Amino acid sequence: MTELNLINARLVDPETGTVSKGGVRVKDGRIVEHLPYGARPSGPCVDCDLKYLAPGIVDIGVKVCEPGERHKESYGSAGLAAAAGGVTTMVTRPDTTPAIDSPETLEFVTRRANEAAPVNVLVMAALTKGRAGREMTEIGFLMDAGAVAFTDCDRVVTDTKVFSRALSYAQGLGALVIAHPQDPGLSRGAAATSGKFASLRGLPAVSPMAERMGLDRDIALVEMTGARYHADQITCARALPPLARAKANGLDITAGTSIHHLTLNALDVADYRTFFKLKPPLRDEQDRLAIADAVKSGLIDIISSMHTPQDEESKRLPFEEAASGAVALETLLPAAMQLYHADLIDLPTLWRAMALNPAKRLGLESGRLSIGAPADLVLFDPDAPFLMDRAALRSKSQNTPFDGARMQGRVLATYVAGRCVYERS
Repeated sequence: MTELNLINARLVDPETGTVSKGGVRVKDGRIVEHLPYGARPSGPCVDCDLKYLAPGIVDIGVKVCEPGERHKESYGSAGLAAAAGGVTTMVTRPDTTPAIDSPETLEFVTRRANEAAPVNVLVMAALTKGRAGREMTEIGFLMDAGAVAFTDCDRVVTDTKVFSRALSYAQGLGALVIAHPQDPGLSRGAAATSGKFASLRGLPAVSPMAERMGLDRDIALVEMTGARYHADQITCARALPPLARAKANGLDITAGTSIHHLTLNALDVADYRTFFKLKPPLRDEQDRLAIADAVKSGLIDIISSMHTPQDEESKRLPFEEAASGAVALETLLPAAMQLYHADLIDLPTLWRAMALNPAKRLGLESGRLSIGAPADLVLFDPDAPFLMDRAALRSKSQNTPFDGARMQGRVLATYVAGRCVYERS
């Protein structure tokens, strides 16, 4: 289908910050016209029945376990999960086995993604070879092969000279470096955030100050090198003042946070459920609210799923020994609706953080409803209630902390370049 009219919708526009009634006309994969509410144009039409139509989510930091651990998640299963979750562009991480640190590996996963996933897939490459923090990768060759950013994911490059050289080299090429702000010495072996609760549960814990210290170091190196930098997850209030100062000083810095750190807190670990073990660990409630306020104000730019599949064997272990991470491609939108229904963040601001800002940071045309933008769209009902059942998730791994939770917000349809890749039956 080269032409489609989506009519009688509530349009969530993150660029104008508005929600308005109307529709869009799609032709050859792009938005070509804004339709007034009630219009009945000729050609194929989908009546949205006053449900909400927004740009498709651009999700930075999705782990797909190809190569090496395909039993946890493949591009096929992740793509189906993304489509069902309103994610039209997955930006995947290089923390695979082996790491995506060479043009050959990058070309392999790009080919697999194009073959298997019904949504757009962009691939990030490792910043250092083997994510070992000793020798930087061939950033220029990897960019030529299609890498959109460079990151060692949750492995902090502890050698400051190596990291500064990588930042300097990336700056010369205009490459985006994504880092995990954390002091690795303080956070080594931690399973929870320090405080009375972790002490009562007997869990090894880390102070939120470890995140602040890691961010302070990275900011200093960005100031020295002038590199383009993105902090993957800011999760505590103590990291916000240095982030604000860095932005005020004109550094090319953006920051993200995960949907789990926006909707869950440290007390959710109460009965040692390992689905709640994340990296960084869940924070106190005051940190959660501070991070939500930072998203609302624009200090934190991006909300991501940080989708991290782990199989049953990795999670059915004592809390300290269990693997960190949770799947979230399908739960990102309904979890974000918790923030909307709690009046913490409105819909245009949520879509600014989930679609527009990540698209801008990567230089993409998507994330918008403007004329000429790609017709990557999600139709959703923010009020639809349901009981989350992890067995119904399309991911191969089903390690979601929302299992059994009462949630609101359903994806009704997802469109990539105007083609419907998911429709709720």
